[in-house]
Amino acid sequence: MTDEPPAPDELAGGDPPPDSKLTRTKRAWAQAGKFLTGKVTREDDERLPPGQHLVKDWPVLDLGLQPDIPLNHWRFDVTGAVEAPISWDWPTFQSHAQSHLVTDIHCVTTWSRYDNRWDGLLVRDLLDIVMPKLGASHVLLHSFDGYTTNLALEDFAAEDAMLVHSWEGKPLSVAHGAPMRLVVPHLYFWKSAKWLQRIEFRTFDKRGFWEENGYHNHADPWKEERYSADE
Repeated sequence: MTDEPPAPDELAGGDPPPDSKLTRTKRAWAQAGKFLTGKVTREDDERLPPGQHLVKDWPVLDLGLQPDIPLNHWRFDVTGAVEAPISWDWPTFQSHAQSHLVTDIHCVTTWSRYDNRWDGLLVRDLLDIVMPKLGASHVLLHSFDGYTTNLALEDFAAEDAMLVHSWEGKPLSVAHGAPMRLVVPHLYFWKSAKWLQRIEFRTFDKRGFWEENGYHNHADPWKEERYSADE
């Protein structure tokens, strides 16, 4: 054990995730259209989206890397098309108004979990702080493991979207994205980036990791937007 801080490049999150068995498997799923049912439901008609099944636990899926970021070295940045860019340490993040929400979550691998209790900073409160510029239309999320995913600003700004640090009254585990991750309940969960490091506001869209590997650019569970072939 050592008290020395990690080298900057160890926490930079700038390199793309390595190719892995999971990545290759999910590319094959996208090419084959696995899990697609063809059924159409609406969010206000059914709580469970088509092709999904309920679970009681919270399955763990990642790219094979689970970065363990010490809180005293953690930093969160918002850059790009905003009036007030930020670079926060952990105490600064915690000093802003915290909220509590209960939401469902839906994974593209067909599991859903109801009534998850979250604590964190509402995205809408973050937007009030950073003030997106008039031309901002999308965000690109960057994680400490090199993962990226993209969202239209209207999805990112959903009223129940949150930067969460706690689940079910306890701090997030490393496996689930500690110390902070995004949760966007109305989209498939790959859009809710774990180990969130930086949010880049953009004036045009740029696809992230899974979007470049065969997954849908929008990811609405009620429209079964699993793969790019659906677009």
